[in-house]
Order: sequence, then C-alpha cells, then structure tokens
Amino acid sequence: MKLLHTSDWHLGRSFHGVGTLDAQRRFADQLVDTVIAENVDVVLLAGDVYDRALPNVDVVKLFDDMLARLTALGTKVIITSGNHDSATRLGFAGRVMEAAGVYLRTRIADLDTPVLLPLTEVGNGPVLAIYGIPFLEPRIVADELGVDQASHFTVTEAAVTRIRADLATRAEGSHAVVLAHTFASGGITSASERELAIGGVGAVPVDLFEGFAYAALGHLHGRQQLRPNVRYSGSPLPYSFSEANHTKGGWLVEVTEAGLGHVRAVDWPGERALSLVRGKLEDLLIDPQFSVAEDSYCQITLTDDSRPANAMERLRARFPHTLVLMFEPENVRDGAAQSYSQRVSGAVDELDLCCGFLDHVRQRPATEPETAVLRETLAAVHAEVAAR
Repeated sequence: MKLLHTSDWHLGRSFHGVGTLDAQRRFADQLVDTVIAENVDVVLLAGDVYDRALPNVDVVKLFDDMLARLTALGTKVIITSGNHDSATRLGFAGRVMEAAGVYLRTRIADLDTPVLLPLTEVGNGPVLAIYGIPFLEPRIVADELGVDQASHFTVTEAAVTRIRADLATRAEGSHAVVLAHTFASGGITSASERELAIGGVGAVPVDLFEGFAYAALGHLHGRQQLRPNVRYSGSPLPYSFSEANHTKGGWLVEVTEAGLGHVRAVDWPGERALSLVRGKLEDLLIDPQFSVAEDSYCQITLTDDSRPANAMERLRARFPHTLVLMFEPENVRDGAAQSYSQRVSGAVDELDLCCGFLDHVRQRPATEPETAVLRETLAAVHAEVAAR
C-alpha cells in the first residue's frame, strides 16, 4: 500500500503580498504527476487545507478540481482539518463524498472511525486502518472527549486512546496510520505557522504515537522526521522567508503486512527560489556573487551605517522580486539604541523635534533640503494658527 503524506496546503494564502494561486495550481499538477508516477493508493492531507475559515471562490474551485483529478485516478484522499480551517465547513457532505473516495475526518465523533484498506486478498484478514485527528482546540473539545483539565496533551491523548481501542477490535496483524494536525515535541518551527498555544504548552509528546505504523503530522511547514514512523511533510510551498532553506515536498510511505516499509522524500521544486541577501547597498548592486538572487523572491537586509535613500527602488533595478527590506547597520551610531523619547528629550524647538523623528525612523539625519521643507512647513502652520 502506497501512501503520499502531505499537509498544510494553505490554499488561498499570499506570500508577503504576492498571490500564490498560480503557484498552488502548479503544485496541484506536481501532486497529480507524483500520484501517477508512483502508483499512489492514498493521498493523506493532515490539515490546513485552506489558509482561512472562509476561503474565496477561486480557492474552493481549485480544491474541488484537485479532488476531482485525484479521485478520477482511483486514488483515495483522506483529509483532516487544521487550525486554519473551519472544521464544520470543510467536513460538509463528508458522508456523501466517501462514495467518491474522499474521506473527511473533521469531527470528534469520527476519531475512531477509520478508513479500512485490506492488506491481503484474504477476506476478514488484516487491514490498514487510517484514522484522522483534526486540530483539537482544548477548551472546545474537552467535554466531548471526557477530559477534566483541558490542554493540547490531554485532548490529544484522549483522541489517541479512542483510536487504540478501535484498533484493538480489528483483525490480528492489522496496522494503523494516524493523521494529526498538532505540534509534536522536537519539531522545528518556522515563521509562517500560527501558534497553537502561548509559551510552547501546545506541544504534545511524540510518545503518544508509539505503536502506530505511521503518524502523518501536519502544522509545521518544514519537512522533518521526529522518529522513523513520525514525520511532518511540511507545506508544499514556502509561506515565509524562514523557509528559504526548506526542500518542499511530501513523504511517500509504504505499508505492508509486516508494518511500515520504505519511506522516502518526494520533492516539488518551486518556480521561484527564495533568497536572503545581506550587505551594503552599493555592494549588492554590483557584486556578481549576488547574481543568483536576481530571479528570486528576496528578503534584503542592508548593513549600511546610514539608511540609504530610495533603497527599495534601487534594489529592485537588480532584484525585481524584492519583497522585504530590512535595515541592520553594522556600526550602530551613538544613540541608535535609545528609545525615541530618550532621543528627542533634548530637542530645543519643534524643528529639532521633527528632525529627531526623521533620524529615529530612518537611522539617518535629515538633509539640508529636508530641513528646509520642515522649517517652511512649521512656519506655515504657525502663520495659519496666528491668523485664526
């Protein structure tokens, strides 16, 4: 049995103001090509199908098209909801969709209702039972799960207990795969994930998934292995520059009568790379070592001692896809570390105060022409007030 572990599609998300719908359509083609080339039996989607609870029409149409293409190949699709999804909306018509091979696991009531796939040709023989744990908001699901002290650990533990009880009723030699949208201890985060809880208390121990053939986790956007049978597939596209070094894709997982078989990475390269560029403006504009970033989406950090004028416009002449510009001077000027109130506390008049504000926000003093404009503006304001 071949399973393709994916998660965190985040359909409809933008990347620093750039729409990603075309990139997500390209991912849809890569996904279908992989299913065909690898003879995939089941696609697993471990939550965050959409980026928001109310996706727009084009995004819903894309997801509908992806499901239609996959099921037309005879591939089953098993989906859990994530913290970005509306579990109720995503789960709509779930029982009807099962007839087409799409299995939605978005409700607490379906935790111990697995998708059963035979592992042998013998009737009543061992099966592969695939269970789905949607994102569990502790305060909302604690009562339904019979948990007294609501936390991510206690509600996930209660969900896993239900799954283990059902698995015990299956034929001897059966194996279980669990999808879960959660933050497991030891996972490496990135900047594009929404925190599940403050202070890391949302983490659940990896030991919860001990004994399952495979745990297909979602939520973290970097593909990673916590244990041989516990992995995150990561998101198929980067959604922050903290993912610049990620290799995007999924996991191709084999399950046999003996249990977990071979697991290998499947890569889905993006159309445009991400580059983190750092240096002084004049160097960035001419140094050939940065030519590799010219066609990338760029996050540029300028290290000039003073903030250069028109920096973004000048940089985009060479790096047209620059999306983020930051300023971290190598040599911090005197007073740069002071708060704004500290820096302007010695201002002797309004002009001095305005020039101090410019210096604070730009990390460079006002020029003579700028000072002249400020002086004229203040004089005009005073004249207008005096005329009232």
